[in-house]
Amino acid sequence: MAPNQPLVIVLLGPTASGKTDLAIALARALDLAVLNVDSRQLYRQMDVGTAKPTAAQRAQARHELLDLRDPDQPLNLQEFRAIAEAQLNAELARKPLALLAGGSGLYLQAITQGMNPPAVPPQPQLRAQLAALGQPLCHQLLRQGDPVAAGRIAAADAVRTQRALEVLYATGRPLSEQQGATPPPWRLLELGLNPANLEARIAERTRALYGQGLVAETEALIGRYGPELPLLDTIGYAEARQLLAGTLTEAEAGALTQQRTRQFAKRQRTWFRRRHRPCWLAGEDEAALLEQALQEVERGLG
Repeated sequence: MAPNQPLVIVLLGPTASGKTDLAIALARALDLAVLNVDSRQLYRQMDVGTAKPTAAQRAQARHELLDLRDPDQPLNLQEFRAIAEAQLNAELARKPLALLAGGSGLYLQAITQGMNPPAVPPQPQLRAQLAALGQPLCHQLLRQGDPVAAGRIAAADAVRTQRALEVLYATGRPLSEQQGATPPPWRLLELGLNPANLEARIAERTRALYGQGLVAETEALIGRYGPELPLLDTIGYAEARQLLAGTLTEAEAGALTQQRTRQFAKRQRTWFRRRHRPCWLAGEDEAALLEQALQEVERGLG
């Protein structure tokens, strides 16, 4: 890439690694907006369970790409990429520097590596049929029809499983065979967080979710969209739904959320190791992390 091209900073890392706080600190130091790349924070009314930046945090720095849709209106990867690229281009028109932050590897890859997902519009009727079949059977169908995509999609990820099946049935070709890429016209600086105390941070995050109203938020989502809403199958919401149904105690729900979060963080680490080459920031002190990040940005701009 030519040195006069804009620089896009990507702050990535597993869940609970401290991305939100460091992204805000970076945004304030560099006069940037934080562009969200967390696939669940795209949805309104899902604030506690997704650890979405609070009102106080949003007051510290401008945040974009949050609250784009209602939870019953899924945003596929192609749609997200179009919205995100438009926002990113608007930021780069303001100054030749922008900041993406998030832990959703496929969404980050779509933007930073120019992935071209298939242009297949959402098919509500098919999605309803797939939801009625249940996620275990849907993932089994995907393993039979597109084993490559199935290997990349977690067995509990109903949203991405349905999307892959949607593409397969609409085009007759596996999603994994249709994902080309066009490199974007800017330079990329990837900064990674992977703290040694991640398990303790996940435990604290889990306690905070339940303490700050995850169960009440889940109950409100069920009341508005029904218990079969696919996003309620995701970490935290699924356990809270079981708690509300009486099949888990509060202690069991919290323990299961913590376990699933650790497993998810492990998958994220593997993804970032294989598909990205970030400069890993060392330590746990936020001021020291910010200083390291700013030094890397200065080198990137130079």
